[in-house]
Amino acid sequence: MNSYVITLFIFGVVVLLTTWLPLALKRMPLSLPICCIAIGILLTWSPFTPLPRFNPLQNTMWAERLTELVVIVALMGAGLKIDRALGWKRWMITWRLLGIAMPLSIAAIALLGWCILRLPPASALLLGAALAPTDPVLAADIQVGPPHTGEEDDIRFALTSEAGLNDGLSFPFVMAAIAMAASNGQGWIGHWLAIDVVWKLVAGVGVGWFVGRLLGYLTFKLPETGRIAKTGDGLAALGFTFLAYGATELVHGYGFVAVFVTALTIRHVERRSHFHSELHDFGEQIERLLMMVLLVCFGSIVAEGSLLSQVDWRVAIVAALTLLLVRPLAGWLSLAGCGHPTAEKLIVSVFGIRGLGSIYYLAYASDKADFEGMETVWSTVFVIILASIVLHGIAVTPVMGWIDRKRGVDAMKPTAM
Repeated sequence: MNSYVITLFIFGVVVLLTTWLPLALKRMPLSLPICCIAIGILLTWSPFTPLPRFNPLQNTMWAERLTELVVIVALMGAGLKIDRALGWKRWMITWRLLGIAMPLSIAAIALLGWCILRLPPASALLLGAALAPTDPVLAADIQVGPPHTGEEDDIRFALTSEAGLNDGLSFPFVMAAIAMAASNGQGWIGHWLAIDVVWKLVAGVGVGWFVGRLLGYLTFKLPETGRIAKTGDGLAALGFTFLAYGATELVHGYGFVAVFVTALTIRHVERRSHFHSELHDFGEQIERLLMMVLLVCFGSIVAEGSLLSQVDWRVAIVAALTLLLVRPLAGWLSLAGCGHPTAEKLIVSVFGIRGLGSIYYLAYASDKADFEGMETVWSTVFVIILASIVLHGIAVTPVMGWIDRKRGVDAMKPTAM
């Protein structure tokens, strides 16, 4: 049989499923990522599909580039759909999650890696840094709605804004792990603080703001006939994403930070335009397509089995503690005294979904330095992502439905524009 034609046929079926499944699953305790992984497993086991048995340890470059692409597209989408203006008090719940919950999570997971998995310090730190961020791709089911829809309660806002910023803010810790591994733990701190912490974060925020202001002007402030918004073409969202990311990486800043800051700045330039919805909707479609491809490949990793073969009782314990204790406890401590209802704080603390960003960090670090016990790190991250997708995917719909009903809100009801 013609493998190319079969691939096109299967791709068409999977794309159609990913467009229809969100509607079918809207009120069910099941998520699109779970279905995509199941599709990947079935396709890999099927004798009629050319889908390869994919092992990211043997394809780190592909794993890095594909996950990088889907994450930056998701970050632009997350920034564009946040209606709340940036501010210290208005974003206080976000600053708490970033400044308290994320460092606590990194430290706790690194400690688990060192004590239970017997990883050396650099590998343990990499494990913590890769697993600490809330994923902007797989957390879509618990994020705010599209621009101007009003679907932005504190829970959804907290998890959306956290996912938008912590992927970039965990990068300094990944770079610290790389520096430790490359230098054998000696003489790296000064360079790391000056370049990987100060310069790259400042460059990410600065370039992101500048690009956002420039694009905001070109989109909304030029004479009407020359505005990008006048085109009504959501394809511009991809241009915004790649321009911000590329410009920042060229000056050696953190592109993840820049993309999210660019999106927030574009929203700030003109908050009322319906062109934001066009940008968001197109970006969301591209994000969903890329996510589908990657999660089908993720399912092929499950079917291939080499990473799962590395899982033992120690990995299982670390995975359980990370998902059931570390993130919930770190999130809860970070929100202590913030004044929000207990149920809302509990949901924000528990639903820190691990995802594709973790794979990006591991693939990136694998190409920069040699880490001891990398197979154990990969298998641990893989199991935690898989468990997070399943557990959070099953729980998110009934839990959010319950909290919405408790607040007298029907999140399933369409909101007038």
